[in-house]
Amino acid sequence: MELVPTRLSGCLQVRPFFAKDDRGTFVKTFHAERFEELGLPVSWREEYYSTSHQGVIRGMHFQTPPHDHEKLVYCQQGRVLDVVLDLRTQSSTFGQHLAVELDAARGDGLLIPKGMAHGFLALTPDVIMAYKVTTTYAPAHDAGIRWDSFGLDWGIEHPVLSARDAAHPPFADFQSPF
Repeated sequence: MELVPTRLSGCLQVRPFFAKDDRGTFVKTFHAERFEELGLPVSWREEYYSTSHQGVIRGMHFQTPPHDHEKLVYCQQGRVLDVVLDLRTQSSTFGQHLAVELDAARGDGLLIPKGMAHGFLALTPDVIMAYKVTTTYAPAHDAGIRWDSFGLDWGIEHPVLSARDAAHPPFADFQSPF
């Protein structure tokens, strides 16, 4: 397993152990000892997955303190444009975003620190995304930033959005608690 720094401080691309043969593939998405060696989270409180059709954008989601969390995400089926936005006011990359393609055929993922919003665009039909988070869901601390308000060209004009995601405030109006 290789953990590769990105241009956003604390956000790491995860390149897991990946094996492929005539039977299919085997992917090790998490290794506690390796994460501990690097001072990364190993105590996950919830794990879940989502399915999305091509053209769906989910995001940009986060939880506010004291229920903010680290998040480990993987694409288990299909391909996504995975997007992270730094909301940490003391960060040298505050307000900057990162967009990387996650592909189930490679098994790679992202480790996202507290204080970052996360979302993705499904690039293929029938995407499955898996998530691990270090805090449990707290509805009163659930928040988001509007998907089209922070300068990223998603490459799509009319994505499929939930009513909730379409109603998130724009980044310019956001008062960060991080």
